[in-house]
Amino acid sequence: MPRQFNSFVALGDSFTEGMVDPRPDGTFRGWADRVAEVLAAQNPDFRYANLAVRGRLFKGIVNEQVPLAIAMRPELVSFVAGGNDALRPGFDLPKISRRLDWVVGRLSDTGATVLLLTAADVTFLLPARRVIEERAEAYNDVIRQTAARHGAVLADLWRDRGFVDRRMWAPDRLHLSPVGHRRAAGRVLAALGVPVDETWCADLPPATARPWLRARSEDVRWAGRYFAPWVRRRLTGRSSGDGITAKRPALDRMVEATAEPLDDGATG
Repeated sequence: MPRQFNSFVALGDSFTEGMVDPRPDGTFRGWADRVAEVLAAQNPDFRYANLAVRGRLFKGIVNEQVPLAIAMRPELVSFVAGGNDALRPGFDLPKISRRLDWVVGRLSDTGATVLLLTAADVTFLLPARRVIEERAEAYNDVIRQTAARHGAVLADLWRDRGFVDRRMWAPDRLHLSPVGHRRAAGRVLAALGVPVDETWCADLPPATARPWLRARSEDVRWAGRYFAPWVRRRLTGRSSGDGITAKRPALDRMVEATAEPLDDGATG
């Protein structure tokens, strides 16, 4: 019999908030919502909250979201944090590692099943690839070790090479596309022991070749539209999450439709 959960609380930053996986009304769906939709279809009593907010650093997620999640006492809680920290010059892996161990231990002590995810590999699309890749690999190792130490469920996206495909990523090259979020949801459900449509994690058809000149033009447009504003926010101490609140701040039943078309751009 498939594993069932009565409640699920998702914690984190933009990855868990669901950027960039828009619904027809403009709100974000994302891997966590997709997982919740499958769990809700199995259980009419299922409730779901998503406290994730884009731009949040590890410390903010712990201070703002973890106490709320503990008070809700969910049966399943996901914790994904540290990605924004890893992109900053002062990334302190030993400090983050200690904090992660404490958080996962605290969440586990509530009796909840704790779900951790490693980062999917987007380094092939980013500048300073070597530095980012080394940090990502090191932090992902910490996540794996922490999951093993506390008996948490782990969805290891980093080792899924299907994500090393630009169609898995949004135009900003930082967030998953709809098809990327669907694949992540499939990996999470598999890790939880919940049956999932095998097409969610199937390999994409071969991509159309991109001429060199077109690729370089896309790089220039990306730098102006996405990378430069990101740098300006870092220099001015601003965040993409300023003024943003959690999209699902309370444990409620799912009411969203689950059959809207998937505009994944997976054919080219």
